[in-house]
Amino acid sequence: MPDECGCAPNNIPMLFTSFKGKAESKGRIRSPIPCPSKLPTLPSPADADQQKNLSEALKFLPSLEELGFPAEEAKAAMQDDPRGVLRFEGGETVALQRLQKWMFDDDKLRDYFEIRNGMLGEGYSSKQSPWLAHGCISPRRIWLEAQRYEKERTKNKSTYWLIFELTWRDFYFYMAHTVGNKLFKSGGVTGAKSDWWGSKDDLEKWKAGRTGDQLVDANMRELLATGFMSNRGRQNVASYLILDLGVDWRYGAAHFEEHLLDHDPASNWGNWVAAAGLTGGRVNKFNTKKQLNDYDPKREYVNHWLKGGAAVAPRSGPSGGTSTTAEKLNSSLDDLVGARKVYMDDSGGRGKGGYKGGKGNEGGKGKGKSFYSGGDSNGTEQKKPRRWQARD
Repeated sequence: MPDECGCAPNNIPMLFTSFKGKAESKGRIRSPIPCPSKLPTLPSPADADQQKNLSEALKFLPSLEELGFPAEEAKAAMQDDPRGVLRFEGGETVALQRLQKWMFDDDKLRDYFEIRNGMLGEGYSSKQSPWLAHGCISPRRIWLEAQRYEKERTKNKSTYWLIFELTWRDFYFYMAHTVGNKLFKSGGVTGAKSDWWGSKDDLEKWKAGRTGDQLVDANMRELLATGFMSNRGRQNVASYLILDLGVDWRYGAAHFEEHLLDHDPASNWGNWVAAAGLTGGRVNKFNTKKQLNDYDPKREYVNHWLKGGAAVAPRSGPSGGTSTTAEKLNSSLDDLVGARKVYMDDSGGRGKGGYKGGKGNEGGKGKGKSFYSGGDSNGTEQKKPRRWQARD
């Protein structure tokens, strides 16, 4: 609604700062709806067979094998990698427990602004994004808890920054609502024509964490092993794939869609199209060597994932002919546009975007052709990187 985001929800500014300004000055955040004190009783069929069928249906939960996954892969999926930042379990109860522990018990919100760029361990961010993506908890609930924290503990830049990150999540949701299926097309919001010079081998090495770049490889292996990656990591691996390897950004977005526990279409594809410079904003090319020195100076994170651990093979997906998103992309990237349009239309996301975008790549131009389709870029690394996902 316009009174919530501060502007027309299907025609928002394509620059985050403009959107944030309208949201903070004209928008409002509604309080979450409390849980009902009582639920209506279930229907009770008179027929005994119908009662039995209803009871069984309410308890039915198919196994991964029944959904078409190989037995070995189904077994592996039920085991958490001990190197992961957190053991994620579904449901609102666990989400609220995690929020209470991180925000109040461990008092991490107090220093969130200073610790938010971490990559190792569970404490550097709230880790609420998987629960947010699956609807186990609402951003309004997190906002309300942050308001409570400010009343009971302290109000500072860190408490503001948690809500700032949730505003990024809203920005990409409303962006998708505004531009529709442009979010999934090669030219993105701007419709720019591009030529990508990267090879299929470059893409596969990136996916497997075998590029030779320590920071990129460690993050990509964490993603394959756990389904999670820090915001700092996501920015770096996206920049590396697009601007260093010259690979079509949609392959990166599809790979993240396949593996992220916290995937949602608007945040994921919105961040990737922005990283490619196809929303009209600036392009941020990250120097991964400098980033490694700045954010992992003792190499604790990269050693955690690269020493004593082999690269994890990408998951194959269900058997029986069901294709993963990446496999569909390998067949035809543009075939996905129709499917994405159905998603956007079903969710009410129609609209046109007409913003001219910038070009960017650190210290040079990238030109050439390969099995990808895509564009040139040049520019420099910015001090204020584009934020990724609804990470908290």
